[in-house]
Amino acid sequence: MTRPPRTLVLPPRLTVSARTLRATALRRGLRIVEATASAVAASASELEGGAVHLHAGPSFADVVAPTLGIALLEAPADWLALLPRALTRRDVRAMPIGDAYRLRRPAFVKSPNDKSISALVYADGSRLPGPDAVDPATVVLVSDVMTFAVEYRLHVLDGAVRTAGQYAEAGRLRLGPPDGDALAFGRDVLAAAGASLPSAIVVDVGRDDEGQWAVIEANAAWASGCYLADPERALDTVLRAAGPAADLSPRDRTFVR
Repeated sequence: MTRPPRTLVLPPRLTVSARTLRATALRRGLRIVEATASAVAASASELEGGAVHLHAGPSFADVVAPTLGIALLEAPADWLALLPRALTRRDVRAMPIGDAYRLRRPAFVKSPNDKSISALVYADGSRLPGPDAVDPATVVLVSDVMTFAVEYRLHVLDGAVRTAGQYAEAGRLRLGPPDGDALAFGRDVLAAAGASLPSAIVVDVGRDDEGQWAVIEANAAWASGCYLADPERALDTVLRAAGPAADLSPRDRTFVR
C-alpha cells in the first residue's frame, strides 16, 4: 500500500528562505500547500491521511498547528537565561515584563519565542510596551547590550549541528558560509546545554570585536530562515521541529509550544 505524501504547509507570502525550502521539499516529493492560516484551518480535513508539517511565523503557526495536529517544538522561554555566563558573555534574565518596567538602564529586551515584544535596545524600562498593550505577566528576556561583529545560524538536529551559515556582519544582513570557529563553539554549546533543547532547533551564535564567542539566542526551526545553509539539512530540521504530534518522542513532548 502506497503511503500518502507528506505535506509542507506554507503561508501565502514567502521569504527567500521559505522559497528555498519549498523547492527542496518539492524535489523530495512533498505536497505543498500555500494559503492563509484561516484557509488552511478551514480545509484541514483535506490534509488528513498523511504527515503534515509547516514552515511559518508564530502567528500563522499558532492558528494552523492545533487544527492539523502539528506539534511545534521550541526552546524553553528561559533557556538563554539559564546558560552559564561562559556561553552568553553577558547577563541575561527571564522576567515578567511588569518587572522589566523598573529597569533604569539600557537593556536589550525581546520575547523568548516570538516577536510580540520587539527585539530592541530600550533606553530603560519606561520605553517598553505598557500594560495597556501587554499583559504584565508576559515573560521577556532582558540582557546586557552586546555588539556582535559576525553572527551565524546553526541548524541543530538530534544534538548535532547539521548545517549552518553566516547571516549578519556588524549588525547588517550579510550571508556567507559557516565558519569553523562558529561550528566549534556550537559543538561546545550543545555539549554543555544540548540536553535542555528539543531535538530540532536553531541556535544563533556570534563573535564580538574582541574575538569572544557567545550564544545569541535559540529559535524555533519552523519559523527560522535558512539563509545559505544546506537546504536539505535545514529542511530535515524544519520537518522534525513542526510535524505530527503523534510522532513525537517522549523527550520532545516537554518542548511543545
